[in-house]
Amino acid sequence: MSSSIFRSFAIATVGASLVIGSSLANADTKLIGSGASFPFPIYSKWFKDFSQASDGVRVDYQAKGSGAGIQDLVNGTVDFAASDAAMNAEEMGKVDKGVVLLPLTAGEVVLAYNLDGVDELNLPRDVYPQIFTGEITQWNDEAIVAANPGVELPDEQITVVVRSDSSGTTHVFTGHLSEINESFNSAIGQGKSPQWPQTQSFIKAPKNDGITATIKQTPGAIGYIEYGYAKLTGATTARLENAAGNFVSAGAEAGAAALASAEFSDSTLPESEVPDLISWIYDPAGEEAYPIASFTWLLAYQEQEDEKAAVIRDFVEYAITEGQKSSDELGYIPLPENVVERVREAATFIQ
Repeated sequence: MSSSIFRSFAIATVGASLVIGSSLANADTKLIGSGASFPFPIYSKWFKDFSQASDGVRVDYQAKGSGAGIQDLVNGTVDFAASDAAMNAEEMGKVDKGVVLLPLTAGEVVLAYNLDGVDELNLPRDVYPQIFTGEITQWNDEAIVAANPGVELPDEQITVVVRSDSSGTTHVFTGHLSEINESFNSAIGQGKSPQWPQTQSFIKAPKNDGITATIKQTPGAIGYIEYGYAKLTGATTARLENAAGNFVSAGAEAGAAALASAEFSDSTLPESEVPDLISWIYDPAGEEAYPIASFTWLLAYQEQEDEKAAVIRDFVEYAITEGQKSSDELGYIPLPENVVERVREAATFIQ
């Protein structure tokens, strides 16, 4: 999907289904999935390319939020799901057929904003959490002005755009804010659907594409979105101060530096158990690391129909090899080789 086509699609259709592959009449294997909008730009390309190369395969994926995807998986109404919030032990315990969590890609969460004439903006790590607690309310607040010498910041109210749905992107973003700011952690905390301040300056929109569209249509707005949406729609994003004290823009190198901080649990599980591939990077170390990055997971039943299990395993192999070549172009972080090998091993448990 070209970037121009995606721009129109992402802004005009919130939560629309992506249907790809061969025609209905010839579809031998149909996979239905739902969940995270965070990986939707790259998933859309992957599903299309994989289906075109796989005779008789059709994939239908609805990007409606991580929470909804997890619930669909628990309810057994899909063949797979996707989530940026992974799954917790309680959620996994509700899946009778077992579940395999596979980090197929990774991305950065950026702060997109709409300020006329302000093309570059630095936000310190003690400032942007306070925007999302409602403690900093004006664009010309002295703390923002101090970090942006020579930039003409307007005497204008900040409109904060947050997610209206149960969101893995929100889970990642609030996890980072809770890690670096005790005030945010106490007032709001981490969650897929946190209780944001109930003021007129906070507005809600569904999914990454909904927030992107709302920011673009609202002067003075700021909100959190996956970097791929910002890259493909031309949204202006802030440089964020990282743990090393440097202001960093999102991008392939800064994202890779963030992933370098990821640690998976040691391989101490019995060979009969699915490897644990959940790792969080709430405040990555590194001079050039972008401060908000995360894996996003494909969620597959451990017990599948043979035909569907084979297709899902084939898709996973495509995604961690050929599919990774599209990462940088679409605003995602290619998986490190050690993660690729762990995913390949875990995919064998889909039977």
